[in-house]
Amino acid sequence: MTKPPYYWNKAKNHLSKKDKVMKFLIKKFRDKTLVSRKDIFFSLCKSIIGQQISVAAANSVFKRFKKECGGTISPKVVNKINTIKLKKCGLSRQKVKGIKELSQKFINKSFKPNLIKKMSDEEAIVYLSSLRQIGRWSAEMILIFTLNRPNIWPIQDIGLLRAISNNYNKKYLPPAIFVENLKKKFSPYCSVATWYLWRSIDDEPVQY
Repeated sequence: MTKPPYYWNKAKNHLSKKDKVMKFLIKKFRDKTLVSRKDIFFSLCKSIIGQQISVAAANSVFKRFKKECGGTISPKVVNKINTIKLKKCGLSRQKVKGIKELSQKFINKSFKPNLIKKMSDEEAIVYLSSLRQIGRWSAEMILIFTLNRPNIWPIQDIGLLRAISNNYNKKYLPPAIFVENLKKKFSPYCSVATWYLWRSIDDEPVQY
């Protein structure tokens, strides 16, 4: 989980030429890059756990969950943990159902993550969203952080919208047409632009 995506340097050059704000952020945040965990089950579990709670709360619950898994978060391990133990980690009933069903679908291969490689971004979002507790935002996070798709623009993400407002002197929420125009300007590297905008409001890079 150390190498940046193959397109990273090309994306930085493209964005720097297209946009003054991007050029400034890319120069400012040289220390780290987007990386991939390359473990879609792990990332999906983390995404489900983190829904509708604060980052601090999500980290605390995930830490307990990982401990319950004996440090190995895999479909077979999670499937063997009973509902009571998962709830004791701090998971809601719906999140327990989501994680248990997820582990079963990986085990019985009714969900096949390898298929995503051949899908367009939108097809992949629809496929991931067929899982319990996984909506469009969670699917987009998987595409950015786990699969390193280069052109994801998650406009449901509050952090991204706040960063746009801060960096481009717009009110919160920024106008939809302005957000859409940024997407056109940043394509085909919206994921990289998103990562730098997130960095502008958070000292530590986000990782799912």
